[in-house]
Amino acid sequence: MPKILLVEDNEMNRDMLSRRLTRRGYEVLLAVDGAQGIAMALSETPDLVLMDMSLPVMNGWDATKTLKGSAETRAIPVIGLTAHAMAGDREKAIAAGCDDYDTKPIDLVRLLGKIAVLLPEKLSA
Repeated sequence: MPKILLVEDNEMNRDMLSRRLTRRGYEVLLAVDGAQGIAMALSETPDLVLMDMSLPVMNGWDATKTLKGSAETRAIPVIGLTAHAMAGDREKAIAAGCDDYDTKPIDLVRLLGKIAVLLPEKLSA
């Protein structure tokens, strides 16, 4: 079962997305800020991280840079998520180290497609 770390500070978004991913066969780990997300990525070694970019304590941009700068977590794919989609945000997320980027509100079919691209071997196992 693929393990996804969802780093999201909004309780409603966290609950909704984690339930929908769990129903589709993913094990979902939860973190509420960027610092906790980094700690959990190091201790739990998820297969993929869904990273909200607007987070307290440490924002998603800096948390992603930290994950991609560490030998232990560099290979974990990160999909950046934001409700404040502005021109250039996708490029900024990719520059921060995100492997892909998606906007909120979440279109689950689109997000599942992006997850499938980043975890093809995990989904077929």
